[in-house]
Amino acid sequence: MTADPADDTRTRILRAALDLFAEHGYQRTSLRQIGERLRLTKTAILYHFPAKENLLAALVEPLVADLEALLDTAQSQPTERARWTVLEGWVDIMLAHRRPLGMLFHDIALVGRGDTYHRLIVIAMRANDLIAGPDAGRRERVRAVQAIASCSDPIVFFTDVSDDVLRADMLDGVRRLLTAPTADAAGPPAADPAGATMRPTDPAATALAHASRLDAAPGGGAVARRRRPGRPRALGREQVEAARRMHAAGTHSVDAIAATLGVSRATVYRHLDGQ
Repeated sequence: MTADPADDTRTRILRAALDLFAEHGYQRTSLRQIGERLRLTKTAILYHFPAKENLLAALVEPLVADLEALLDTAQSQPTERARWTVLEGWVDIMLAHRRPLGMLFHDIALVGRGDTYHRLIVIAMRANDLIAGPDAGRRERVRAVQAIASCSDPIVFFTDVSDDVLRADMLDGVRRLLTAPTADAAGPPAADPAGATMRPTDPAATALAHASRLDAAPGGGAVARRRRPGRPRALGREQVEAARRMHAAGTHSVDAIAATLGVSRATVYRHLDGQ
């Protein structure tokens, strides 16, 4: 069967758009640049995608559709089986869509422009409910949210790790999280040197606190950062992106992010306002 030329052109446009978005970012990539890479006119691009936002939605659609199908499958399963169907399937889907996921992470605010954002919110809520189980208490619901983060966040932070290795590490981490003792059994939470109080089972907060305390030394090692008097220190790019992600997800308040990073609330707000 001969491929439809229109479908082939659409596929080429999407592939070129993903490459350019990954190289330059969504905001700094124009339709003209995409057309030039493919030797197509801007009009030809607009024939298939009436606006640049439609390109973004089309690139993210396979990821969103796969997640929705996964949850539909798990919905009819017993609680424990559904929990691990979601978690293992979530990791596999994230790995299968590593490039679009990385693009979405760096331009997370863009999904708010259309239906994609609302679908992602519904997906997250359904996944949290399936992992927490029926009649779950607050701790179970909190761990469910943490579990999803454990099955997503490492994808964009460990881009140099192979799929097989990262999959094994992520599933090992989420199993440890869900089988760890509850707060009452574990005792009081550990105090972070930067002033934040957090649990070792919160991987996102742990990573942020670690990043806030360490900086690259000239020899490639790590040295402890010291709080400078007066003006709050600037945040590194990775810290800014992580703070924005956590704030957008609603898992951490501005106060919690500031405490974890060891900076003022004003510093956090400055970076959030600059999204």
